Amino acid sequence: MIPDDLWLAPAEWLPPTTEKTADALATGRVTTGEADAMGYEQLPVSDGLSAPQMAVRAARRALSRAGVPAGNLTAVLHAWTYYQGHDFWSPAHYVAAETGAHDAIPTGIQQMCNGAAAALRIAVDRLAAHPGGAPVLITTADRFAPPGFDRWGGDYGVWYGDGGTAAVVGAGPDGVPEGALALHALRTRAAPELENAHRDADTFHPAPHTRGAAVDVRRTKKAFLAQHDKPRFLARLRRETTAVLAAALTEAGIGPDGRRLSTVLLPRLGRATARDVYGPAVAEVTDAPLADLGDRTGHLGAGDLLSNLTALTTDTGPHRLERGEYAAVLSAGAGFTWSAVVVQRT
Repeated sequence: MIPDDLWLAPAEWLPPTTEKTADALATGRVTTGEADAMGYEQLPVSDGLSAPQMAVRAARRALSRAGVPAGNLTAVLHAWTYYQGHDFWSPAHYVAAETGAHDAIPTGIQQMCNGAAAALRIAVDRLAAHPGGAPVLITTADRFAPPGFDRWGGDYGVWYGDGGTAAVVGAGPDGVPEGALALHALRTRAAPELENAHRDADTFHPAPHTRGAAVDVRRTKKAFLAQHDKPRFLARLRRETTAVLAAALTEAGIGPDGRRLSTVLLPRLGRATARDVYGPAVAEVTDAPLADLGDRTGHLGAGDLLSNLTALTTDTGPHRLERGEYAAVLSAGAGFTWSAVVVQRT
């Protein structure tokens, strides 16, 4: 159960350097059909910062927005999907150390692109179990750099951007910090029988990049779909999305006769996925307008959820929530796992 006084203050840090879709087209890294299906303009690209370094920058912004000293944090939960800069190491401890959270317990969260939602669930449960406890910091970060990853062509229907996101999650009688969001629902569903969509079915490998120099999600997805009916698989994705969103709206007290959502923010997976999967799935539950905010970020790995929540709290922008308004934010990750959160600007 989510405490009635629980709040979160999100933030992000994206590198200023970008790669443009127009340039990727000109150099043959993507096709015209792929660009039309994605509908994105550019991807943020780190010019040297590692993923955990970007997480630290996002964390400092979130702590500043929340007005919480790093030394007051009780836990740091760091989520990611791809390489964090060292082979044998704990990036969560690095994030805690660099933000000054020396009394916090760092924990790494690995649930692929649903990692932020998984971390948020742990933070909520921790705060519910210890009323009046100190806040928790959530961070995510990914850097999809060559030679290990082709951000434009390493996957079907997903373009990957670099960046860090964060949120301070707290609860207590002191109220919600200015600009933060009240969390009213968090629901998650999983279908672990679909995990082999991202796994080589023939063998396990002894070390990273043993099979190839770069991650090749297209290879595993192609093999998966060769054994599974694609329309049936897409229908499953829609059903799970519908179910998790419906459950979250019920938990938040938002139904057909309840408060109307201002918006539903989607994972940043492109125009075609929004149209073919998320549009029909959300329409089964609500007529609230949908938005994919990936035009200038692409898919941020584990960071889509917190980046979308940040967009709801910005001082300006078309998706900023006004006081009293509600929004739902969807998340999904390989494995597969789906989450939905409902927040309110208080």
